[in-house]
Amino acid sequence: MTTPSRPRRAFWGDVRFLIGIALIVLSISGVWLIVSSSDRTAPALQATRTITQGEALVSGDFQVVEVGLGPLGDDYVTPQDLAPGRVAARTVVAGELIPVSAVGDADDNRTTTIVVESATAVPDEVMAGAVVELWHAPPREDGRTFDVPRILVADVIVRDVREPDGVLAQSGVAVEVVIDRADVADVLGAVTGGSALSVVPVGSGS
Repeated sequence: MTTPSRPRRAFWGDVRFLIGIALIVLSISGVWLIVSSSDRTAPALQATRTITQGEALVSGDFQVVEVGLGPLGDDYVTPQDLAPGRVAARTVVAGELIPVSAVGDADDNRTTTIVVESATAVPDEVMAGAVVELWHAPPREDGRTFDVPRILVADVIVRDVREPDGVLAQSGVAVEVVIDRADVADVLGAVTGGSALSVVPVGSGS
């Protein structure tokens, strides 16, 4: 006698089939959300020049660009976020979008600028935003020679390089640097004491 076969269960009733369909739907939805998010743009501020640490942030130093930042949108400064009394918390290079982490309050700023005259040639790579060391060679008692050069302040930031011209062409290059307020006394002491100062790019040695 032949045993009747059991009817096969419809494939769409298989739990594994249903799970597979659900995973496909979730995958498609995820891709759609990513693409949709990347297509949305929002206004952000882009630096039109290099802005050094401690420098005031003003509208003339930025341009408004439309960018698709997606979920990172809150990490960048928008035009309405730029308020008086805000300064750069770090150096922002030209063309960079301004992140919120690069903006600070002027009242919390612990840096200032000072202009020094380099007794030696300043390399071409020393420009706004460059990190340099200030070296000094104290004068000897004879008043005609200098002692061995040594680091005066390490890791300072260049704000501006002023090439000499006209009657000042025989002088050294004047460099405006951003330094911590705690180092101002040492630098001014070296200048008034007659030390020969040099601006050296970090990593160049002496």
